[in-house]
Amino acid sequence: MSCLQKQPELDKSEELQRNARSQKVIQMNVKLLGMEGDPDLQFLLQGGDLLKVRSPSWKKTRYFRLQEDCKTMWRESKKTFDKNHTFSLDDVSAVRIGRQSEGLKKNTEEHVEGRCFSIMFKGRRKNLDLIASSEEEAKQWVRSLEKLVFNLDNLNSQQKIEHWIFNCLKKADKNKDDTLSLSEMKDFLRLINIELDDDYAEMLFKKCDTSNSGSLAGEEIERFYNLLTHREEIDVIYGEYAKTTGFMSPEDLVSFLMKEQMEKATLADAHKIIEKHEPDENAKAKKLLTKDGFLMYLHHPEAMILNPEHKDVYQDMSQPLNHYFISSSHNTYLIEDQVKGPSSTEGYVRALLKGCRCVELDCWDGSDNEPVIYHGYTLTSKILFKDAIKAIKEYAFKTSDYPVILSLENNCSVEQQAVMAQHMSSILGSALVTAPLGDGMPTNFPSPEELKGKFLIKGKRLNKLEDSFTPEAAEADDDIDVTEEEDSNDDEEEQKEKKSKKKLKLAKELSDMVIYCKSVHFNGFEDARQNLSFYEMASFKEGKAEKLAKESANAYIQHNVDKLSRIYPAGYRTDSSNYNPVPLWNAGCQIVALNFQTACEDMHVNQGRFLVNGKSGYVLKPAFMRDSDTEFDPVTLTRGAWLKHKTLHIMIISAQQLPKVNNKKSSIVDPLVKLEVYGVPADVAKKETSPLNNNGFNPAWNDNFQFDVYVPELALVRFVVEDYDSASDNDFVGQYTLPFNSLKMGYRHVPLLNKNGDLLPSAGLFVHIMILDAE
Repeated sequence: MSCLQKQPELDKSEELQRNARSQKVIQMNVKLLGMEGDPDLQFLLQGGDLLKVRSPSWKKTRYFRLQEDCKTMWRESKKTFDKNHTFSLDDVSAVRIGRQSEGLKKNTEEHVEGRCFSIMFKGRRKNLDLIASSEEEAKQWVRSLEKLVFNLDNLNSQQKIEHWIFNCLKKADKNKDDTLSLSEMKDFLRLINIELDDDYAEMLFKKCDTSNSGSLAGEEIERFYNLLTHREEIDVIYGEYAKTTGFMSPEDLVSFLMKEQMEKATLADAHKIIEKHEPDENAKAKKLLTKDGFLMYLHHPEAMILNPEHKDVYQDMSQPLNHYFISSSHNTYLIEDQVKGPSSTEGYVRALLKGCRCVELDCWDGSDNEPVIYHGYTLTSKILFKDAIKAIKEYAFKTSDYPVILSLENNCSVEQQAVMAQHMSSILGSALVTAPLGDGMPTNFPSPEELKGKFLIKGKRLNKLEDSFTPEAAEADDDIDVTEEEDSNDDEEEQKEKKSKKKLKLAKELSDMVIYCKSVHFNGFEDARQNLSFYEMASFKEGKAEKLAKESANAYIQHNVDKLSRIYPAGYRTDSSNYNPVPLWNAGCQIVALNFQTACEDMHVNQGRFLVNGKSGYVLKPAFMRDSDTEFDPVTLTRGAWLKHKTLHIMIISAQQLPKVNNKKSSIVDPLVKLEVYGVPADVAKKETSPLNNNGFNPAWNDNFQFDVYVPELALVRFVVEDYDSASDNDFVGQYTLPFNSLKMGYRHVPLLNKNGDLLPSAGLFVHIMILDAE
């Protein structure tokens, strides 16, 4: 712990100087953010008192304000030994007005509803629950924070870099004299994740110190910045096509787009690009693209590695529901481990905002006849079933309009099952599907398009759906095993345990809500084909499913042409770890449920699968997986329409602004890039660059790699950046995963996401992609 030192008091002139310098820094940052004169930003810079809420008895006033960098919120602490607390607005996922968080609902009274708001963070960080002095002030805080978070998120890459570097320069200027000494320059380089040897650092310093004053100021700092951010690889590409007096004309740009980027481009397209991205007004007037404009275009989302046409919903959404891969969560209510971690409605909110379309509710009898959700027979905390349904209702369709499946793991008594049915009916209302769409008994699933804005219940049903169309049909026995996941336990001990359990009865009210997703036992593919209706579906534990996907892949695919399959993690994964979803997708399984609360490679791959099609949570399966006569087998890979052998060439050129993996001043990243292909077994491959020492700012590799991809429609490509360590495992820096068929060719920037799947500001890779038909 560092010693606490009382800051020396400043005299009046020093105080004025400091304030003037602070205002100058703020003005520069406001300009970099393009928010000059914005009243909401000024409100945050001024700050104010808010009541921080932790429990019914712990509510304390704290002063919050925005710091000089216009990106970090600071709050004072009243504790003598407590450091002042800050958080970056980059870490904020949402700001919610009212008593929307569990903490505010539990720890405050209804009459303060309008004065409450919560700041929600990315990852596992706890919410910040606050109360303003008036409703108007609460709205002002929420509006101002939301606007600034939005602006920071939507800066272009060049603006993000300039904003970040400017604030690192200010941080390195220890004596606040607006100049950089040699030692301050070295500190600055370490802040931006680059370690130069002393001789090279001194040479760079002397090159910029044109005044020979021993420090850099004004234009000298600007020259140093330009030297530092100079990208030789862009010079080379730009120089190749800038044929018009050293600049790119619209004709030159069309030539680049067609030859290098493999895009159909017209002069009209080139004119639009120059108009949109050229920062120099003189060049723009002459219809020319400077090197800065060219770089800004290459950083724009429309020019990056993900095909922009695949960002929105582009697939046919009128196919039957079971013809889609569906983004699915397991134990959605948990936000940590499965033994003693907290249950929270926030788990549902986070999963739904990530585009998840199938959430799980483990339901148990609670006190006061109110069912609860928790991980049974463990120490995880409990939440009310009705609170979970309310949270699901509110956030279900914020990211995607397509249907949400509520997967019920029902352990409740008949009485509390009736309460569950009542809550779902009253809260979800007409959005809940309680009868087949259309007239008469359906013969197939409706489509995601037909089910937009709807909720489907997945659970046990007392009888066949067909019986509800036959008035004289006999009532089925309600003495059945209503629990779900035990259905598919495949080891003998668990089977014995299941048989010894007392069977629970199923409430008719709940049974009648199950229409398209009736849970049943799986007794083999032949039995399913002969005896099960299309809407009767089985859940498979991962081990059982993986075995079937390996040994009976074609039969599994054919089964999933007609029916739905849900896969869930094995019980031994008490730490909420995950399994690889790819082999299950290869077998046509739609609902491959993962622990969304766990940041890991498997979740990155899941995020990559559902990155496209508007992040709708539904991805159409390839045609050869929707044909009941298909002969496709991902393991044996016989000839067929699925075999489209491609050669993927990837050149890893460089990286930009990689973050440090730990905050030690001396810690500099030694980056390497791993390339991974996921898909059918024949396509799975991993390759990597060599590590580069002490440069996370602008490392360059220029390494070439080649991959054979046989079934491109099922393949995913993952870029992973790691910090090399010769003595232990490499540290994760960032990654990006996307479907093979969504890759754009040519020179492309690749954004990088952190472990939780959130964008790393400024960081990225620069690559060249070529896809050829194999000989």
